[in-house]
Amino acid sequence: MNYIPTFQKKYSDEVIPALMKEFGYKSKMEVPKIQKIVINQGIGKAVADRKLIENAVNELSIIAGQKALPTYSKKDISNFKLRKGVPIGVKVTLRRKKMYEFLERLISASLPRIRDFQGLDTKFDKRGNYTFGISEQIIFPEIEIDKISQILGMNITIVTTAKTDEEGFSLLKEFGIPFKK
Repeated sequence: MNYIPTFQKKYSDEVIPALMKEFGYKSKMEVPKIQKIVINQGIGKAVADRKLIENAVNELSIIAGQKALPTYSKKDISNFKLRKGVPIGVKVTLRRKKMYEFLERLISASLPRIRDFQGLDTKFDKRGNYTFGISEQIIFPEIEIDKISQILGMNITIVTTAKTDEEGFSLLKEFGIPFKK
């Protein structure tokens, strides 16, 4: 009973040969791959209401399929009424099978649910990694809209082993991420 996610099979069967042909790699080991996916939510209102962090941890854990962790402020900022060590966000890092499963759910089920969706921007970070924002967590089918206390956005970062933005773009395009034309 050795389970392999669909997108992991897709990577080895379709993505590797396509990228080897496109970039002229001599070995499969040269082909860039996705290392991890980091999902991050900043919750500014959590300074006043600690219950928001608990709700966000539960929702992000449901979305990711893995326990999310609260993030804490590193220093005092008086303008924001912020003290050091106060929880102000939630994050989760996905690797291996859970990463591929999340990516598949994101591409096939969640992104098509965004209203007036035109595709994702093609801005990479000069190192082949890709970050994009989602304004509402309710695009994920796992979330029950009736039980939501507040609509929160999130940033999703896909960290790859690609050395250039062009390689990272081609890798994610082969997986089927819908970029703008």
